[in-house]
Amino acid sequence: MVTRRGFFGVAGGAVVLAGCANGVGSNGAGQIDARVDATRDYLFSRYPGTRDLAARSAGVLYMPLVTEAGLFYGGAYGRGALRIRDVTVDYYSATKASFGLQVGAQQYAHALFFTNENSLAEFRRSAGWAASGDIRYATPEEGASIGKQTNEIDTGVQAFVFGQQGLMAGVSLAGVKYTRIIP
Repeated sequence: MVTRRGFFGVAGGAVVLAGCANGVGSNGAGQIDARVDATRDYLFSRYPGTRDLAARSAGVLYMPLVTEAGLFYGGAYGRGALRIRDVTVDYYSATKASFGLQVGAQQYAHALFFTNENSLAEFRRSAGWAASGDIRYATPEEGASIGKQTNEIDTGVQAFVFGQQGLMAGVSLAGVKYTRIIP
């Protein structure tokens, strides 16, 4: 028979041990950096103008793989790196929640180009929230998205979504939370 004291002791121990799994000492950073390098190289080769944009930008947040799924309500998650002068300075996760007329699942990459020092500094010290409205589709052959995030409107941030794969269509409102992480 399990006693209340035994149950809470095991549960408390599990919480303490879960807190220790913060990623320090793992190869998570190396894996994210490798994916960011591949994504950056793909972006620059497929869309040559982005190389100049990155060179002129104060920093670029690359999210190499974001996985999204939805049926009226949806969600997405991905991890990436913030680079300044092509050197990783921080790692971030992006968590997205959406609702609207949407169905399917897709994977994509995106990059946020901070075109001035003020926009980069504001992003790094902010809570990381952005709201958006968009129309999007993705098929195995191609994908597209038309929309705006609140962190793009007259703020010195240009978002670039590319490499969409999957089957998804929709019109939705969404919120994205960028959180600094230790991979």
